[in-house]
Parts: sequence; structure tokens; C-alpha cells
Amino acid sequence: MSTAPADCSQGWCPDGACHGAQLDSLLTPEARWLWEQFAVRADKRGDPSMTAGTTVITAPQGAGQRAAVLGLIGTRILAPGERRKIRLEQLTLRLRRHGGHLTPGAVAAHAVGRPLGSAAAERARQAARTAGLRLLRARLSAALPGHAPVRPSDEGWEELHHSGRVARILQHPAPEELLRRTAEVLRLLPVRGCVDRRVLAHRVTGDPHGLDAGTDLASLTLAEAAVAGVTGSGMPLRTAWSRLRVALDSLSGGLLTVGVHPEGWVVPARHPCVLPPYTLTEATWPRPAREEDSWVFVTENPSITTAALALPAHVPVRLLCTVGTPSAVEVDALARLADRGWRIAVRADFDAAGLALVRAVLHTVPTAEAWHMTAADYTTSLHPSPFEPGALDPDRLGDTPWDPPLAAAMRACGRPAYEEGLLDQLLADLHQGYPSAHAPSCSRPTARRRLRGQESACLLPMSP
Repeated sequence: MSTAPADCSQGWCPDGACHGAQLDSLLTPEARWLWEQFAVRADKRGDPSMTAGTTVITAPQGAGQRAAVLGLIGTRILAPGERRKIRLEQLTLRLRRHGGHLTPGAVAAHAVGRPLGSAAAERARQAARTAGLRLLRARLSAALPGHAPVRPSDEGWEELHHSGRVARILQHPAPEELLRRTAEVLRLLPVRGCVDRRVLAHRVTGDPHGLDAGTDLASLTLAEAAVAGVTGSGMPLRTAWSRLRVALDSLSGGLLTVGVHPEGWVVPARHPCVLPPYTLTEATWPRPAREEDSWVFVTENPSITTAALALPAHVPVRLLCTVGTPSAVEVDALARLADRGWRIAVRADFDAAGLALVRAVLHTVPTAEAWHMTAADYTTSLHPSPFEPGALDPDRLGDTPWDPPLAAAMRACGRPAYEEGLLDQLLADLHQGYPSAHAPSCSRPTARRRLRGQESACLLPMSP
């Protein structure tokens, strides 16, 4: 005979409902299915006793399991999968034959070995915590200065909730403090000028890395800016922070360049260097000496730059590499290059990020042209037998207005392709100095010399 003290030493059932009860005949393995279903209902209802109202049970497949509860839930054995409504008051009276204070919830708690109703109680606690965080956020928003670029709103809280951001706030070890620090970041955002992200992070958290990518504080700050409409979801980090007048280190990143330098620079021929965001912001580009030497090529991957360095020394390579997704500073630098008379040929990998890169450049630099970014180029660059072929998310690809069949071909194939797959074609264009789609007439002397590889004009002043 199984008994328990009045306080139920296991802490599973309330008010000592199991005290003096005979539980062995109720807690058989065959009857466990019934009490497991009661435990689920008790958790959902937040009722650890389950003595009032009704609940519905579903009979299992096993004949022995269904026969084991005969007399508790009725006088007829249920059919497999049959559903039956149970009146909890009647079941409680039947259970009292086994113990004077026994309840369906108490038996179910002993069957599953834990207190019941915790899920509903936890939901109630979470709801109260969420309501408190929402109220705190509203107070912090109201305390922001009138000129604050980002002001959290109730509508914004709903967007944060639907996107799962509120759940992430609740998972933080100190959600209230996270909201306070976020409000402090928003309070310190400059209205004019710019602030270094590390300086801002140190002012708010005491740690220069407190707003680094991936931190909860940075993620929530950018989420608040997005729901306020100051930035956009999915926007590159550097671009999003720049909208908030926060600089992500103006000396890191930028454009990797060969043969393309600001006006007045003297760089050894075929010497690669990086133009950081600070330089790109301040740079003045020279004008091309001749229209036929006015093409500048833009790629995504450094491997193309490395390969271009192996071209013959007399070839005046003009190449810019974004080394991944470019920031707004880098794209603006390309626009100013075009404004000075240079013709921009841009390309990237055949994946969602690569297409977004080309779209961004073509949008900001209307005179730019997509370079080897057609459906035919995509098919050519596909590896014939990739070891671990990647997959494309068709919903992230977007359109390819410069060549509509390209997006259709990529969705149909479902695989990414990379710049390295077109390396020979790209190097041929870099060697001749213009995209193959713009081949000049071979009757022109300049063209003939270029094609023979005899011309050695450079984009910018070079040292001897």
C-alpha cells in the first residue's frame, strides 16, 4: 500500500490530498495513459486538483490499457481512439474510495512525478513580466529628449512581439536592465555629426564591445530603430548604424583596390591596397584620361583580386573588391566614381547576397552595368559536381531587373554559383580593360593595341 504524509513529501499534490491513500491499484502501468492525459489538462487549465467541470479523454490502442480504467470512467470498455467526456466531480467521488482527500489531479501528479498546473502558472508569470516590461519601456520612451531620432512606441512593441523579439528580451538574464541600457543608447544617439560605436558602447555599458554585432543590446537597439522606421529589417549592419549616425570603425572594411586610387595618390603599379570607409568618405576621384579607358570593375570576392594580380605587368588593371556585402559608404564611393566619368561594371556571387549587392549598386549608380550576371553566366559558373551543394532560398533571391531570366534560372536550379566559376572570363575582361559585351571595333587603333596587350596607360598617377 502506497501512502504519503499530510504534506506530501514529494511536493506533487496540494493540501496533502494523497495522505493515507491507496494508490497502487490506480498507478498501474496500464492505467498511466489516463493520468498522463489528466496531467496535460491540468497544466493547460492551471488546476492541480481537477475536481470540477469536465474533460475529454482519448482511449489508447491497447486493450489492457483500456480495461485498466474500467470502473473509474464508466462501465463500458472504450474502443481504440474513442473519446469520452469525463465529469470530474463523479471521478473524484470514485477516487475517494481509495483515499479520503484524493483528487484526479493528485493521482495524475503521482503518476507523472511532478506538480501539475505549472505551465499555466508560468504563462501567467510571463504575461505579468511582459506587461511590466512594456510599461517600463513606455516610461523610458517618454523620458527620451524631444530630439531623439528613435522613440519606442506601443505599436513598435507589438511588432517586436510578433517578430519574437519580446521573447528574446524575456530570456535575457536582466530584461529590465536591457531595456534601460537600450533607452540610454537611444538617448545618446547624435542628432548631428557621428559617434564611434565603441565610444557609445563604453558610455552606456563600460565596455567598448557592448554594442558589437550579436550582443543583445545591439540587436534590441537596431530592432527598435527598424520598427520606428528609421532603419529597415535586413539592412546591412554598417548601413543601419550609419542611419543612426553611429560609425562602425571608419578604419576597418572599405574597398580592396588595384589601380583605383583617390586623386593625387601615387601608388606602385599593381599594388593592392585597402581604402577604408574614412578614406572613401573623404576621397576625390580623378577623371578618366580617355573614354575608352574609363571602365572600373567591381567584384565581391578577394580571390578575383588575387588572380588579377597575376595578369601581365603592362596590363592596367582597374578593380575594386567589396570583400562581401558593401556598406552605404562604399556604394556611395562608387557613385562618386561614376560622377567623375568612370563606367562601373559590377558583379558578385550568384546567391541572395550577391544579387542584393548588384541591385544596391545599380540602384545607387544608375549608369553602372551588371557584369557577367546573366542567366547564361549563372549556368556556366555552376560547378558540375559539387561535394556539398548549397541550396538557395527562393524567397530571399529577389528580382534581377538587369536580366529577368537570371532569377528564374536560379530558382529553377536551386543552387548558388560563385565568381570563381567564371574566373577565366573575368580575367579576360580585366586584361582587355572593358566588359566583353562592350568590345570596341577592331578597326580602332586603340582597340587593336589593347587587344594585343601593348597599351600600358594607368588609371591614376603611378610611381615609375
